[in-house]
Amino acid sequence: MNHKLKTALVLLASSALAPLANAQTTPGKLGDPSATPEERAREVISKMTLDEKAHQLGHTAPAIPRLGVPEYNWWNEGLHGVARAGIATVFPQAIGMAASWDAPLLHQVADTIATEFRAKYVERRHPNGGSDFYRGLTVWSPNINIFRDPRWGRGQETYGEDPYLSGRLGIAFITGLQGDDPKFLKTVATSKHFAVHSGPESNRHREDVHPSAYDLEDTYLPAFRATVTEGKVESIMCVYNAVDGVPGCANSFLMEDHLRKSWGFKGYVVSDCGAAANIYREDALHYTKTAPEGVALGFKAGMDLICGDYRNHMTTDPENIVAAVKAGQLPEAVVDRSLLRLFEARVRLGLFDPQLPFADITAKDYDTPEHHAVSRKMAEASMVLLKNQGDLLPIKGEPRTIAVIGPNADSFDALVGNYYGTPSKPVTVVDGIRARYPNAKVLLVQGTGLIGPAEIAVPDDAFCVDAGCAAKGLKVEFFKGPELQGPVTETSTVPNARFDWLGERETSARWTGTLVAPESGEYGFRFLSENGYRVWVGDKLVVDEWGVGDAPSILSGRITLEKGKRYPIRVEGFQRGQRSSQQLVWSPPSADAEHAVDAAKQADLVLFVGGLSARIEGEEMKVKAPGFAGGDRTSLDLPAPQQQLLERVQAVGKPTVLVLMNGSALGVNWADAHVPAIIEAWYPGGEGGHAVAGLIAGDFSPAGRLPVTFYKSADQLPAFTDYRMAGRTYRYFTGEPLYPFGHGLSYTRFGYAPAKLSKAKVGADGKVEVSVDVRNTGARDGDEVVQLYVSHPGTTGAPVRALERFERVHLKQGETRTVRFSLDARALSQVDVKGVRKLVPGRIKLWIGGGQPVTRPGLPAVAGVAAELEVTGSAVLPR
Repeated sequence: MNHKLKTALVLLASSALAPLANAQTTPGKLGDPSATPEERAREVISKMTLDEKAHQLGHTAPAIPRLGVPEYNWWNEGLHGVARAGIATVFPQAIGMAASWDAPLLHQVADTIATEFRAKYVERRHPNGGSDFYRGLTVWSPNINIFRDPRWGRGQETYGEDPYLSGRLGIAFITGLQGDDPKFLKTVATSKHFAVHSGPESNRHREDVHPSAYDLEDTYLPAFRATVTEGKVESIMCVYNAVDGVPGCANSFLMEDHLRKSWGFKGYVVSDCGAAANIYREDALHYTKTAPEGVALGFKAGMDLICGDYRNHMTTDPENIVAAVKAGQLPEAVVDRSLLRLFEARVRLGLFDPQLPFADITAKDYDTPEHHAVSRKMAEASMVLLKNQGDLLPIKGEPRTIAVIGPNADSFDALVGNYYGTPSKPVTVVDGIRARYPNAKVLLVQGTGLIGPAEIAVPDDAFCVDAGCAAKGLKVEFFKGPELQGPVTETSTVPNARFDWLGERETSARWTGTLVAPESGEYGFRFLSENGYRVWVGDKLVVDEWGVGDAPSILSGRITLEKGKRYPIRVEGFQRGQRSSQQLVWSPPSADAEHAVDAAKQADLVLFVGGLSARIEGEEMKVKAPGFAGGDRTSLDLPAPQQQLLERVQAVGKPTVLVLMNGSALGVNWADAHVPAIIEAWYPGGEGGHAVAGLIAGDFSPAGRLPVTFYKSADQLPAFTDYRMAGRTYRYFTGEPLYPFGHGLSYTRFGYAPAKLSKAKVGADGKVEVSVDVRNTGARDGDEVVQLYVSHPGTTGAPVRALERFERVHLKQGETRTVRFSLDARALSQVDVKGVRKLVPGRIKLWIGGGQPVTRPGLPAVAGVAAELEVTGSAVLPR
């Protein structure tokens, strides 16, 4: 049977069986909706054997048929859309959504994502009510770690460098995911990674960080506190690394003293995937000598659920849990405590009820036009206009010829970032330009790769099935499972080494044949894939990125070939979860840069679309290029191949716009000095190309603001491994940034009237209302992001200024609106060296404006107003 057809039939069968799940009955109180979640959970736990209990404490919890408990996989990713579960609406990457500074819109996005999770659950729910990998309702998002250093590869997953902004956006996302039903959770959200975690990726399983008491309270914990005390998040994920010598998933100071005792957290704690094993692994933290001792320490400290990972063969330690209980290292009452938290969550999701809650959500309610519209709206809101010299943007008139140049011009990777689903109709930047300017001649030239030569698909005519080249194509073998082992499910002849994976959770393939080189010289080879790959040419293993994780890097390999010579070729790849396509690509000896320069010469408008992708910045990856290490970065510069081509293209002298697509700050100093317009587009999701084109055309006025500081160079920062906040982020950086936190230009202008305070002096409660009239003084409608910063002049060690309130408002041309902010003791407080948060008598300065009161040559002045108040009372605030 055809491989794609067979997969489609499996999907159809699974979908067809889904409605049967509602007909299942669960015995005892567990299936009784009239009982409380605690009563329902306690009864079923009381009937479990120790072995059954231990197996329920891993992310792949098996069924217990005799108790009516179906299997459940807790591992689901929803950072910016349902991830790894096939077709789904893909929203901008988290750092891009943070750039919107729009909490209500982010809440709408998260509610939409929750709807798609419910739809996916219904689509593939087992007849007994169970769920598969990436098909459940427990979502391991959001990531609210502080993006303290732009070199961190996973910073793209966060809401930026500011604790207050991260907390407010985290709350919006969590409440959107979890919903507002008084009885049922729409999904479970997870604040991660708790706590003090932001690289380096290369050492995350062995790193021991030592934050000061001041930095812990002032920077690393506030967003987590907010998502617990205000957002009521149901789940927390503990970290890989150690904090002050104790592994994060065995750290009672964090999980008990702060999380449960101080903040009143009632939910469950899940380990990061492999973090529980880090407690005892010899090649990790090795905090305990044995595995049973390690898991016992974790559960006693407050961890409730173990996520395994590929480093420890996905083990969730059931045998070690049993051994720890039998050895007296782990009280069974602690096991029961964790099970109670987990089963209460499953009950509140409605997983044991006779009828599923949210019954109006069907298996078809994902990837809908309405959801695409929300994605596009967020993509537009996330766009940050960094520079607009001479008001080049929006483009006037209709360009006749547009050259779209650069490695991200037609890149799927640059749309989706990491932890993503599969958009059904991804709109790249060139797609968006073609749609917006249908009468223009659009010239697409890659010109360069991200960190090396441009890569293009190997043409079909380069392949022969055998050494004699009697027929074109390659032989392909598909295997059941990811390791090219076991039964071969299909063998056939295909034109090329490419394939669209349709849904088999674990599959692998091998393509073999002959390659005929079209020219002599050095070639680069890579398998554009969602998982691991290997490529042999002749007898040489050219590139090996088989890996063990979820997403490969952009790793390629090089080999010299002779024109017309025939070389045996073998390509191998594997796939886990539902992803998109695989394709063999190469960089032939002929340079593509000249074509890019020629295209620029022909154009009326040039768009250079560059930056990064999640193939070179991300989670534990192989990247062999200057400026990159293990998924992190060692330089903030635009990669050298891109910089060189950008300079050549700009020298042509045509109106040029630089579109950056990336998940972290770039020190584009040369571009700031020479390119008239620069757009920060982030990883903008499935509709991203439309958003970029719309901004360029002026279909909307940009209003995104930077959630991170764009430094000029990494040399302005302390060492990446240094977790002290001194000298980092806008709050403690005293140098001159390239673009400051909160920066973003508009196509209109805004004016601020003097601020009004409800009182000039505040007491121990710190309560004061600040209001300001904001007027759109420009020539068109637009959004303004009103930002309120607090400063404590004369206080040693305090932040330069700190964001304490913000609101994004839409103003029509000439419209004035009063924006009001209510401040309290926490907003006006300070943290002492012992980590105690206090309201202290003294003078406080306020700034209310469209950004920080920071400028430099080349940047316009920021509209806003200053105000002062005096604190007369004092108070010690709860941590």
